[in-house]
Amino acid sequence: MTLKNVSLFAMIGTILVTALLMWNLIVNVLNVSRGLVPAAVLFSSLIYAFGALSVAVFFFVFHKAQS
Repeated sequence: MTLKNVSLFAMIGTILVTALLMWNLIVNVLNVSRGLVPAAVLFSSLIYAFGALSVAVFFFVFHKAQS
């Protein structure tokens, strides 16, 4: 496996995790607006989604640099 292929697989996996965490963030925003969960849950969900998105962007840039 080349470094370009590995970076592609890492980027795909990270995008899937980012999509899952973004969905979780949307669900938590809706639940906070309905008053079902406390607002502190929204803060941790936002941190997780931002972290996953930044790692996905890193792998995208790294994959483009391998060309």
